[in-house]
Amino acid sequence: MDIILSSIRQPVNDHVYLKDPESTELGRRIVNGSIDLIYELGFEAFTFRKLAELIGSTEASVYRYFESKHKLLLYLSSWYWSWMDYKVLFSITNITEAEDRLERALLALTEEVKLDTNFLHIDEVKLYQIVIAESSKAYLTRSVDEENRYGVFTAYKNLVARVSELVLAINPTFKYPHMLISTVIEGAHLQRFFASHLPRLTDTLQGEDAVCSFYREMVFSTIQVAQDHA
Repeated sequence: MDIILSSIRQPVNDHVYLKDPESTELGRRIVNGSIDLIYELGFEAFTFRKLAELIGSTEASVYRYFESKHKLLLYLSSWYWSWMDYKVLFSITNITEAEDRLERALLALTEEVKLDTNFLHIDEVKLYQIVIAESSKAYLTRSVDEENRYGVFTAYKNLVARVSELVLAINPTFKYPHMLISTVIEGAHLQRFFASHLPRLTDTLQGEDAVCSFYREMVFSTIQVAQDHA
């Protein structure tokens, strides 16, 4: 557990911030306050001025950590994906059966998020909702290729790669593991959003987490069909 925690506490890619917010109490307040405010207002209405007022600081102080709210969103997204990678790794530790490892990883990716007391300055439940609603704005931009060259999206890639390896452990001939897992992650987020706001676009079943069940069935059926036709 200590090894896993130490890995997630390594800094987020330093191209997304000017000063590491984990390094100071003010920086942690900026991160915590931004999560609260984006969760409440949405990313479009969020500003550094409003954030400064919320945390009792100045707009100039916020700009010493992040040059723009886009970079702040990149930071929050990267932190979330690193945390999800930690969750997946922790869920499969000491599990030996390939099918069980993949099933546990898929559950970690698709279940609704709960607070993690290991990170007191981060509200993971609110951050999860922000990622569902706003994270695509971090990479659906004109600057995505440049930011990708700087490794800004490495945390997300590492998460997808880790679970893709679990897929290949069951079916080494499966040709689309990264495509499958990134579809699961993005799709699960969309289905959670639909369930809350556009319920006729999804299915809600009493006594069952339909999102978790659907993506587990989809993944195992897909890789088994591919194996049968190999």
